[in-house]
Amino acid sequence: MSNTRRTFLQSAALVAGIASVKSPSAAQARRETKPASEIQVPKMKFFQAEISRVVLGVNPFYGFAHYNNNLASSMREWYTPDRVCEVMRQSTRFGINAFNYVHVDRGPQDWARFQAEGGKMHLIIQVTEGVDSEMLVKSLKPLALQRQGEVVDTAWQHGAMETVKEWCKKARDLGVLVGVGTHIPEVIAKVEEENWDVDFYSGCVYNRRRTIEEQKKVLNGELIEMPAELYLQGDPARMYHVMRQTKKPCFAFKILAAGRIPDGGIEHAFRTAFESIKPTDGVYVGMFPKFKDEVRENAEIVHRILTRS
Repeated sequence: MSNTRRTFLQSAALVAGIASVKSPSAAQARRETKPASEIQVPKMKFFQAEISRVVLGVNPFYGFAHYNNNLASSMREWYTPDRVCEVMRQSTRFGINAFNYVHVDRGPQDWARFQAEGGKMHLIIQVTEGVDSEMLVKSLKPLALQRQGEVVDTAWQHGAMETVKEWCKKARDLGVLVGVGTHIPEVIAKVEEENWDVDFYSGCVYNRRRTIEEQKKVLNGELIEMPAELYLQGDPARMYHVMRQTKKPCFAFKILAAGRIPDGGIEHAFRTAFESIKPTDGVYVGMFPKFKDEVRENAEIVHRILTRS
């Protein structure tokens, strides 16, 4: 056999091998063509509303990656207004009917466009420092307001939780559901102990708000290069434990460790979340479908977990 022919046959075999790896199986093809109407994320009763147990997260839309600057830039560049609205529309097709909105950046314009194009979602708004809650209620008609976790945790670390309690009282007067967000399990435990007049909690399952001294304690004196983004594998169990102790609805967020969970562990992380929280609890999940269809994938996983349980 000539070298030319041998090379040709070897190349053909290599191409065939690659094609067989990339070609989806019949089962996979059926899953990918299954209509969204058959892959609906189950709902839960949230006071007077019925919302999906997956609430669409906002962070990827505006580059809040909580990973590194390259990923943050990639998110900001990819997420044009067109893509933000399309991901919201696709989410609703899979039964996700609630959005954890935050009033920053291009958020107001993107939400207005989504609505103008016929989109509908319940809003659970993270209220950041300096944003007027009354304005949010009048202009956006949200289902709920929650004090943003970063604001709450800063108050906790400075011994100023009375400012958060006062904010909750004012939010209550606006006629909406009131929640407290946090990355620190002890915050929820303390608010529960003091019996604040709040309706729900949202908790990051990874405590990324440890002080430097707290980090040194858990890391035996060491520090990581990005101390603001410490994700310990033992953290989720601690937050889930606190969430189960309260009868109030809770939303777990960063259940995928802001992208640190490898693809092979995503379903396990979702399963752990739903097995660890109450039937009246949900999760906030941000999506970045630049490289794969995360909206469909997440909906399929949650549908599979919750309809079989």
